[in-house]
Amino acid sequence: MERKIKIACTSTGCLEYAPERYRDPRIDIIRIHMWFKGKEYLEGIGFEPEDFYEQMLNIKEVKKELPHTGMPSYEEVSAPIKKAIEEGYTDMIIVVISSYLGGTWNFIRLVAQDYADKIKITVVDSLITCFPEGYIAWKAQQLADEGKDHETIIREIEWIKAHKEFVGADGRLDYLILNGRLKGAAAFMGKMMSICPVIHFNHDGELVSISTAMGISKAIKKADEVLLGYIGDRKKEDYILFRVFTGKVFYDKLLRQEEIYKIEPNHEDVIMSCVTGINIGPWAVGYGYIPLRKKEEELPPLPQYYFDQHPEAK
Repeated sequence: MERKIKIACTSTGCLEYAPERYRDPRIDIIRIHMWFKGKEYLEGIGFEPEDFYEQMLNIKEVKKELPHTGMPSYEEVSAPIKKAIEEGYTDMIIVVISSYLGGTWNFIRLVAQDYADKIKITVVDSLITCFPEGYIAWKAQQLADEGKDHETIIREIEWIKAHKEFVGADGRLDYLILNGRLKGAAAFMGKMMSICPVIHFNHDGELVSISTAMGISKAIKKADEVLLGYIGDRKKEDYILFRVFTGKVFYDKLLRQEEIYKIEPNHEDVIMSCVTGINIGPWAVGYGYIPLRKKEEELPPLPQYYFDQHPEAK
């Protein structure tokens, strides 16, 4: 039986405002809910991210107007699955925002189990968010178009997950503190002393502060040093490197540090998802780095979560 693979991604993957070549209408979007200024939105509908961050920057009392996010409903997750079944797909791969950032991955996985007798679904914890998450879904679609099987696509995804990086700096701590990502004395002293964190997605999918600096320029400097360590001696044709940001308040400072450190992005900028901005604020800037696998770089084995979701494959 010929296999037909459907790809989907959560809205945090930024595919709707990535460069045009990534906006593949065949990739279904499962939208995260957002509450902002007393109204509920589905991410990607009702707000362009640039407008969203501009409005965030104009909030005078963040604590009183703190936006928040929520998972998609059962119906919103099951709708693309039902559609895929109706359209004759035998397989589905759903790429989801890092499980460390909420319960969305686990919820989608549970919904997918209800359709296990009708379609083979693998729900992938991307261990990141924003465009690196969307890039994984886009790459999965390209591989499906090439005729790669379900298992090979999952292994390719795992290679990307193991090698991609995000590093940047956050110019203010307000949202990190109010959303509970920075707590206690560290939060108090950081805010008092204008300390800026160097932020990074570790390979467990958690957004962490790997360093701090007095002021945004020094934080960006540290982030650049970390980034250069990730790139090492890999040639420019063997990776993509792009700027990411929420608001553009500190974008010019990022460019100035690039000149000093001879950092040369080779890909268009991609603004970060509104859901991410809700958690870290409109003052973040940094880089996404995704190596491109060379032929001699071997694929990893299938991950344990694949067998957990498909026990018959053991």
